[in-house]
Amino acid sequence: MTGPPRPRRTTAPPPGLVARARSLPWREDLPASLVVFLVALPLCVGVAVASGVPAELGLVTGIVGGVVVGLLPGSSLQVSGPAAGLTVLVLEAVREHGPDSLGALVLATGVLQLVMGVLRLGRWFRAMSAAVVHGMLAGIGLILLFGQLYAMAGRPPPGTGLGKITGLPALLADAVTGRAAASPVLLGAATLLVLLLWRYLPARIRVVPAPLAAVGLASAVTAIAALPVARIRVEGLFEVVRLPDASSFTALAGTGGAGTVLAFTLIASAETLFSAAAVDRMHHGPRTDYDRELTSQGIGNALCGLLGALPMTAVIVRSAANVQAGARTKASRTLHGLWLLLFAALLPAVIGLIPVAALAAVLVHAGAKLVPVRRIGALWREHRGEAVVLAATAGAIIATNLFEGVLAGVGLAVVKSAWQTSHLHIGVEEPAHPEDGPLRVRLTGQATFLRLPRLLDALERLPADRAVELDWSGLRHLDHACTVALVTWAAQHRARSTETLEVEPPLPTAV
Repeated sequence: MTGPPRPRRTTAPPPGLVARARSLPWREDLPASLVVFLVALPLCVGVAVASGVPAELGLVTGIVGGVVVGLLPGSSLQVSGPAAGLTVLVLEAVREHGPDSLGALVLATGVLQLVMGVLRLGRWFRAMSAAVVHGMLAGIGLILLFGQLYAMAGRPPPGTGLGKITGLPALLADAVTGRAAASPVLLGAATLLVLLLWRYLPARIRVVPAPLAAVGLASAVTAIAALPVARIRVEGLFEVVRLPDASSFTALAGTGGAGTVLAFTLIASAETLFSAAAVDRMHHGPRTDYDRELTSQGIGNALCGLLGALPMTAVIVRSAANVQAGARTKASRTLHGLWLLLFAALLPAVIGLIPVAALAAVLVHAGAKLVPVRRIGALWREHRGEAVVLAATAGAIIATNLFEGVLAGVGLAVVKSAWQTSHLHIGVEEPAHPEDGPLRVRLTGQATFLRLPRLLDALERLPADRAVELDWSGLRHLDHACTVALVTWAAQHRARSTETLEVEPPLPTAV
């Protein structure tokens, strides 16, 4: 007869060894940082070129976003750097105020973000209408997409959003008939095709990020075939860094400069905090402290401004790549900034091999991804008012400019919200026989000036020779305009009718 089996003895690793193993960043964060670096590299360069500044300035912003902001509190896994969402506005700012003023504008943006973070205003950005934010990104994406189509054909883009759209038929005709140079058109189209088809390739090939693969292949083909296409100009990392001087701050004195700073702040902060909310849904680690994240972004943008670089924001593409690559701590995003620094310092000549048409194709793809086509369809089926706000915001940005378009979208969202919340129900109860009692008019909901025409139409349709009992006790809100209208109508009804008019509760005196 055998007894119960003996418990198997296991030797657990020492607690100190487990703690050290969990604290080593290279187990998960090191590979993730390399993935984010490969995703960020072509985008940093492409955003800078599309913004009308040297390519190295995009790397400077990426380095600051990784090495500096990566160490600061806020969100632990989202990655900051130059974003396609600010490209259009930066290009306008450079054209209007000059490249030397960019540092001062970005520095002021950082200081404003820092103040907002200290005042704990970060959480209020979550109150912004999602339709306005997505409409803003859609408008930016469309302008970026249309503008970079001209760069793919080796042509300078028109200066306005509407000009970019109206010029597309002529651009397409030039590309088809051969009046535009064939090499950049074909190279850009091939790069765009690689970006679109990359996700259908085997997983072992997709280890290389699509933007890096597309730009690398285009650069290799250009070098091997000696294609006559424009390439990125290389000036060197330290040559492009310029501290803002006293003359740079003159742009802040005018309304145009102040509006640019407000637009930078609004868009960079909103995109950062919306990105943080999206990243928080992708992992189970610590949640984002919105106020600290806004403060960290302010410090990063202030430093970018001192270096004369591009403004930064948290970028959802890089942040998602960081989470999906298995990052666990801040070490991943900090190391990605270090890799950018080493690349810019040791291999700057590699940037000069990149054709402009290939980067333009990368930004066309990035611009298209900013347009939420599926979201628009879902909103149209479920919340048509939100879909209208989204489309109107995007259209206003294209027709005017980014700042005015966003203000128009916010105004429309406020009007829509006010209209929807000022619901007023007007019920008229008719007795079975006129001699049984008066007409009973019951008002419930919120009586505001937005519903005043409907309220007056309903009251004026009542018979002038009938007794009326007006019950407005069910109103949750009665504004001054409706108060005046009800008092006036009651006085007129009493004057015309020989029957009584009862108002319950008594109407206030309108002044």
